[in-house]
Amino acid sequence: MDRFFHVTEKGSTIRTEIMAGITTFMAMAYILMVNAGMFSNPFGDGTDVLGVSYGAIYVATAISAVVGTLLIGLLSNLPLAQASGMGLNAYFVYTVCVGLGLSYANALVLVLFDGIIFVLLTVTGLRKIIFDSIPHEVKVAISAGIGLFIAFIGLQNAGIVVNDSSTCVNLHSFNVFTGEQTWATIFPMLITLIAVFAIGAMSKKKVRGAVLWGILGAAVLYYAIGLITVPGFYASAVAPNLTSDFFGAFRDFGTQAFAAVFKSGFDFSAFIAANGTGAFVVMLLTTMLAFCMVDMFDTLGTLYGACSAGNMLDKDGNVPNMDRAMLADACATCAGAVCGTSTVTTFVESSAGVAEGGRTGLASMATAVMFFIAMFLSPVAQLIPTYACAAALIYVGVLMMSNVRNINWDDPAAAVTGFVTVAFMPLTYNISYGIAFGLISYVFVKIFTGKIKDINVGTWIISILFALMFFLTR
Repeated sequence: MDRFFHVTEKGSTIRTEIMAGITTFMAMAYILMVNAGMFSNPFGDGTDVLGVSYGAIYVATAISAVVGTLLIGLLSNLPLAQASGMGLNAYFVYTVCVGLGLSYANALVLVLFDGIIFVLLTVTGLRKIIFDSIPHEVKVAISAGIGLFIAFIGLQNAGIVVNDSSTCVNLHSFNVFTGEQTWATIFPMLITLIAVFAIGAMSKKKVRGAVLWGILGAAVLYYAIGLITVPGFYASAVAPNLTSDFFGAFRDFGTQAFAAVFKSGFDFSAFIAANGTGAFVVMLLTTMLAFCMVDMFDTLGTLYGACSAGNMLDKDGNVPNMDRAMLADACATCAGAVCGTSTVTTFVESSAGVAEGGRTGLASMATAVMFFIAMFLSPVAQLIPTYACAAALIYVGVLMMSNVRNINWDDPAAAVTGFVTVAFMPLTYNISYGIAFGLISYVFVKIFTGKIKDINVGTWIISILFALMFFLTR
C-alpha cells in the first residue's frame, strides 16, 4: 500500500491515512439518511412522489459512494470522498421531478447525460471554457442559493415552516397554552431546532462527525420524549419503521433503483405530449447544463479547498492530478445514475480527513470500506425520523450560505446579480431558475451599464438557452 499510494513519500503513515478516512466517513455519513429520506419522503409527510423506497435509495447512495470514493482515491491519489451531492439531490427531486414533472427514471437519464458530458468536457479540456463563461457573481452565488434552498426544505420537512393561503408560507404555531397546538405536535419541531443548535456547537468545538452525532442524538431524544409523553406514540411513529428484513432494502434496490435509467428512463413521451418537442429539447439542454454547472462548481471548489487546507497544492497553486479527480467525479456520476441516485460529487467534508493528516488515496479506501459496511444498516437508518434529518439539511444550508460573503455587495451590479441568483432558488423552489435569472440579470446589467463587451460568447449562449426555457416550458 505504501508503494502504491506513496504514503511515506507524502509524509504520512498507513495508520494516519486509515484514521483520516474514518474521520471523513463520520463527517459525511449523514448523506445516507438524508438522501434516502429526501427521495422517499420529499415533503416529510409520507407522500410517495418518486415511487422509490427509503431502503432502495439508501443502498443506491451507499454503493455510489463506495464506487466514487474508490475511483477518486485510485485515479488521483487524493484523500477525498464522493457521494450524492447536497444541492444536486435537491435539484433532482424538487426541481426536475416535482417541478418539471419528470419521472424518477427520466431524471436519472439526465444525471447519466450529465456524467457523460462531464467526462467529455474533462477529456477535451472544454470544462475550463464553460467554467470561465460563468460570471464570478453567479459562481459564488450558486452555492449560497442552494444552501438557502436546502435550509428552506429542512424547515418545511420539520414542519416549522408551513403553507399559508394568504402569505404562501408562515411559521407553524407553537401555542400550546390556549389549546391551538398540543405537545405531541410541537415537540418534534423543537427537537429539530435543538439538533441544529447542537450541531453548530459541536462544530464550533471541532467534534468529529458533528452532523452525524446531531442526527443520532436528535433521533434518540425524539423517541425518548415521544414514548414517555405522547399516547400511542409507539404504534404511530415507531412500529411502522421497525423491520427485521435486513435484505428488503437490497430487493427494493434491485427492482426500483438499479438500472431504472435503462428500464424506462428514456421514455419522455408524457413530457413531450404535455409540452411539445421544442420545449422538451430546451428542457433537456438547460437541465443538463444546470446539473453540470452545479456539479462542476462543487467539485472544483472542494478540490481546491481540501487540498489547500492540507497544503497539497503544487508549486503553481494547482490541485495535483486535478484532471484525474474530475474524471473520477464524472465516472462516479454515471455509476450513480445506473445505481439510481442523483449526481455523485466530491464532498467538502473530505477536509475533515485532510485535517486529521490524510494525504493520499489510502484515506479514500478507508472511507469506501466504511460506506460498504454502512450499506447493510438500512433497517437501522430507517428509524431516523424526518425531524432529525431536517436538522442536517438546515445546518448544511448554513454552511453553504457562507459563500454570500464572496459577493461584492459594494458593487450594485454584482450585488443585483448575486442576490437574484440566491433569492430565486428558494422563492421559486427551483435551483435552475436561480442560475437562469442570475445569468440573465448579469447580461442586462452589463448592457444597461454600457459594458456589453464584458459578456463573453459562452455567457450569451447559456443565457439565451435559459431564456428560451422560460418561454417554452413555463
